[in-house]
Amino acid sequence: MSQVMSNIATQSWRLDRRTFLRGAGAALALPALNCMAAAKPVAAPRRLAAVYFPFGVSIQMGDKAKRPEWNWFPQGEGRDFKFNENLKPLEAHREHLSVLGGLSHPKVRRIGGHDSGDTFLTGHNIRANHLRNRQSMDQVAAAKFAGQTRFDSLVMSTDGGVGEPTRSSTLSYNEHGRPIPALNQPQQIFDRLFGAGDADTARQARWLKSGGSLLDLVLEDAARVRRNLGKYDQQKFDEYLDSVRQVERRVERAQKWMHIPKPGLTDADRERLKLESDSKVPREYVATMYELMHLAFLTDSTRVATYQIASMGDATTLGGKFPQLLGLGKHLHGLCHGWNREDGIEPLGKWDQFLAGQFATFLDRMRNTPVMPESEASLLDHTTIIYGCSNSTTHNNKNYPLVLAGGRGIGFQHGQYVKYGEDTPFANVFATMLQQTGVTDRFADSTGVLPELLG
Repeated sequence: MSQVMSNIATQSWRLDRRTFLRGAGAALALPALNCMAAAKPVAAPRRLAAVYFPFGVSIQMGDKAKRPEWNWFPQGEGRDFKFNENLKPLEAHREHLSVLGGLSHPKVRRIGGHDSGDTFLTGHNIRANHLRNRQSMDQVAAAKFAGQTRFDSLVMSTDGGVGEPTRSSTLSYNEHGRPIPALNQPQQIFDRLFGAGDADTARQARWLKSGGSLLDLVLEDAARVRRNLGKYDQQKFDEYLDSVRQVERRVERAQKWMHIPKPGLTDADRERLKLESDSKVPREYVATMYELMHLAFLTDSTRVATYQIASMGDATTLGGKFPQLLGLGKHLHGLCHGWNREDGIEPLGKWDQFLAGQFATFLDRMRNTPVMPESEASLLDHTTIIYGCSNSTTHNNKNYPLVLAGGRGIGFQHGQYVKYGEDTPFANVFATMLQQTGVTDRFADSTGVLPELLG
């Protein structure tokens, strides 16, 4: 046995995670190997994700229920609950998730039913603030983890970009409450995560170098100008300098990662991806977006991700056409308006079921992936995921349909359906997620964490 093979067998030989196989003019990234595990135990990273869909779900509750088997919320309560048809695909994961009922953002309850999508991760009443939002929960976490991974966060949506106020096509908002453009093309996202090339690297390096030198000039000139300003103007100018420094730090972080090789993928990972997928094939497209999220976590390219499956825009949006393309008859907005009509209950319930099935497949992938080499814990055990909507039914901003999944390795307990009263704000879920992820124990109008979700 060679010295190298002997060392691999005894696990005394270690490879750096960024090691490349090198040949004449080529470099191949290696996947995660056991011999890459650190000599000293390292805590597994904690991750956070959010998945959103709009317009509500099929609600069939109480004596007036016409088709109770198509009620999104389960039968029973606590650990003694039973999924109806809508969420049956999640049955295999019941010990890794909690269904949450009764929650909403108090400040959002009275705004327009179709205005609430922008607020799902912020809890902010944009109507009372000239359509200006606040920093979203995911970006609070992204700021905490900044610089620890190549990308602070991965922001995805089916429609891409930012949309418009009250009809946003992104879930994520920066520290100033401005929307962060979402990526929506699978090939584009893949290239961003795993693409490499000498020409691209050189071009980006030149751009960053140019940006860095420009910032130096701006800061030097700003100091000169400031000396000649009055007290009030100096205060405003200092705010400007602070914003410039934030950009400078981002440039520095980008330079740090510029020449670190991006992670490689196994052949099996590549075969699962359908990068040619587009929004005209919903099943394949949504599955690919989830797979990209999984790979981003697997390779530790980021620790924060969001995916908006569809937006609150009208029937012409890409995600809004998904139900029609799946053979459910109507665009998403029209489909959801049929939540209590005899001919609309089952089609909407099947849309709920489709979404739950796609989410279940994502949970499968996360559960079957070790969080670190040699670890018995899964990626799902160290990732907390909120899945749901900011309407219960169309135009109703209360009783959000929500599933909290993952995180059993960081203190969450699951296998339950928890019903809350209106005095518990949805932000308490975010406070709990952020606390267990090591970020903070409060968010927006939260009043505390939720002990019933913790073991």
